[in-house]
Amino acid sequence: MMRNVGSSSSSGKGIAAVVGVGPKLGRSIARKFAHEGYTVAILARDLGRLSRVAEEIAREEKAQVFAIRIDCADPRSVREAFEGVLSLGFVEVLVYNAYHSSSSYASHHPTSFTHIPFQSFQTSISVSVFAAFLCAQQVIPGMMEKGKGTIFFTGCSASLNGVAGFSELCCGKFALRALSQCLAKEYQAFGIHVAHVIIDGVVGPPRYTQLCDHFPFFLVKKKNIELEPQISVRKRLF
Repeated sequence: MMRNVGSSSSSGKGIAAVVGVGPKLGRSIARKFAHEGYTVAILARDLGRLSRVAEEIAREEKAQVFAIRIDCADPRSVREAFEGVLSLGFVEVLVYNAYHSSSSYASHHPTSFTHIPFQSFQTSISVSVFAAFLCAQQVIPGMMEKGKGTIFFTGCSASLNGVAGFSELCCGKFALRALSQCLAKEYQAFGIHVAHVIIDGVVGPPRYTQLCDHFPFFLVKKKNIELEPQISVRKRLF
């Protein structure tokens, strides 16, 4: 399902599709591309909330923003969502920012490996890398035809370090990093830039200091690690 908000863009730029738009980083990424003159498609599970974000960005940036529902744990939903995205025109930029809020990640407490339900682990892998694989497959043919395009995959500290009690998060993020490297090497000659961007900290308001105790892959302990979303986007994407 898709909702269109805002006025049409005459910048001549293509579509920027941002998958995984929440209240922090995803929204800031979408706003930045809208500010730069792109028509933006934002995708997430909650279409009601997503539509409100689209309205906010369209109003503030005077841009055209499309809100499209996607469930990254469901391959059929991913394909259907991108049918809508591709109907808008040439997808020049894809940002894959989705993640599965596993029990350990959401609670900030490690989960013993033997206590992780298989379904939860499978869903985490599906959202972290299977859906990223499918999203990239939808847009790369168009990028090859145009001879240009950019794909960003969002990583985190867990993309580089395995951590006891966070198997769901780390395995998916490791796999996404490998996918990014493979695509970068395969499609560089076609004018397609693929980047894996590691956000090495917490994006949003300060968390409790014990967060770093539960997430030992953060490099600074006993401190609130906070990255302001807009600054994070400017430093990493532009």
